[in-house]
Amino acid sequence: LIGEIVLYSMGFVDARALAHKIVAVYKLCSEQLSSQHHYDYGMRAVKSVLTAAGNLKLMFPDVSEDIIMLRSISDVNLPKFLAHDLPLFGGILSDLFPGITLPKPDYNTLLESLHISLENLKLQPHPWFIDKIIQVYEMMLVRHGFMIVGALWLASPPPTRP
Repeated sequence: LIGEIVLYSMGFVDARALAHKIVAVYKLCSEQLSSQHHYDYGMRAVKSVLTAAGNLKLMFPDVSEDIIMLRSISDVNLPKFLAHDLPLFGGILSDLFPGITLPKPDYNTLLESLHISLENLKLQPHPWFIDKIIQVYEMMLVRHGFMIVGALWLASPPPTRP
């Protein structure tokens, strides 16, 4: 109900169906994906999806609401899932959003700057590394705080700086 009200307030016409899809995504994720400490399926996750959807609705008012919601759910959740949970998550999304394919976002400016920075830091522009940087960028857009956990990739200099 809270998600539905927030979506209506952001200008979504089909807010009820989209709110039900958000709930269904997190319910299915909690049942089907592996149990990890950093997986969050509560109100914090729902709020992040709603914030991302509202921002996308403002930037792309003429795009289908299903596409906006699918993009929001993907952008908020993909960075935190482990590799073996990604196919299951993709299956959940394809079941709840049948026949909808996401257009590739335009990251040309970001990618140009990223390649220049990687070259200056003497780091290789490996596709996996670039994907992770884009996921961190997308996460920064919808969350007020987050942590990067895991190995430091033994890079010199470190890949993140204060």
